Amino acid sequence: MPIIRPGEPRDLEAAAAIQETSPEAAHWDVAAYPAQHFLVAEVEGRVVGFLVAREIDREESEILNLAVVPGFRRQGIAQELLQMFLNAKKGVIFLEVRESNQAARNLYKLLGFQEVGIRSQYYDRPLESAIVMKLHS
Repeated sequence: MPIIRPGEPRDLEAAAAIQETSPEAAHWDVAAYPAQHFLVAEVEGRVVGFLVAREIDREESEILNLAVVPGFRRQGIAQELLQMFLNAKKGVIFLEVRESNQAARNLYKLLGFQEVGIRSQYYDRPLESAIVMKLHS
């Protein structure tokens, strides 16, 4: 069972490493994460996943990135990170997900997100469209 806690500057190296092993994740500059809503999942003292989101206004947020170390996937860690964030935020929550990332799309749908649009050629490394998803919490 992971421990979900607020991310700190000391977690940035781990977040960067997780992004590099997660080609389906967004590749933002991790230095900006502590200024956002930054959560990490720890297992036995090791950061194995993270979620970063930003508040647009009091009633709207956007999940910017969610990634889990490949060896720890399919263990509910991403769902726990998402649930912790969703429990803390009310209103409308948006996210983009790679069109090919069916596992993530299924997870988001399980939590109540709906597909509401497409952003053509949104991602690079590799170039791919994004599905825009929305949740009213």
